[in-house]
Amino acid sequence: MTPQGQPTSVPEDGLTTRQRRDQPLLMVHTGDGKGKSTAAFGLALRAWAQGWPVGVFQFVKSAKWRIGEEQALTVLGDSDQGGTVTWHRMGAGWSWLQSRVDPQGDPAAAAAEGWAQIRRDLAAQTYRLYVLDEMTYPLRWGWLDLDEVVSTLSTRPGRQHVVITGRGAPPALLEIADLVTEMTKIRHPMDAGQKGQRGIEW
Repeated sequence: MTPQGQPTSVPEDGLTTRQRRDQPLLMVHTGDGKGKSTAAFGLALRAWAQGWPVGVFQFVKSAKWRIGEEQALTVLGDSDQGGTVTWHRMGAGWSWLQSRVDPQGDPAAAAAEGWAQIRRDLAAQTYRLYVLDEMTYPLRWGWLDLDEVVSTLSTRPGRQHVVITGRGAPPALLEIADLVTEMTKIRHPMDAGQKGQRGIEW
């Protein structure tokens, strides 16, 4: 919806249009279709253009994978033309740890350490936009306490936007989200035996 768009309903919450517009959002991109992370990184581009600090936390992704969005957003974040971009990958053992948690040896511990840092950053209001890429998987696998995650996200201070991606988002997460998008697969090249390709998947 454009800034000039009209909402379908206006709640009786005592807020002005501007106050309501500036509320922080929790967004979830889920479903079996392609494009969940891509859409989240599109949000990161917009946030960067607004001069916001952006924190990207990639759960599950291997340290060996070099995705195009990481390269592009890191270059932009270092350009002094917009906001900063800080990129963390669980597969690399998380960038803030002195003694790396080995995500291959204990991925549950690595996921827990990632979430612990996100909690610290939310409390400190470190970023204006958090991209929690593929975080639905450690939630589904029981590596993270869903109730604690829901409580932390629901009570985060300030104007911090959060977008979470991944298949099978838990109902409790969807319940508290302000925006939920489900990517539905109609057709995919892999259905015809075609693997992912450079410039499309990474």
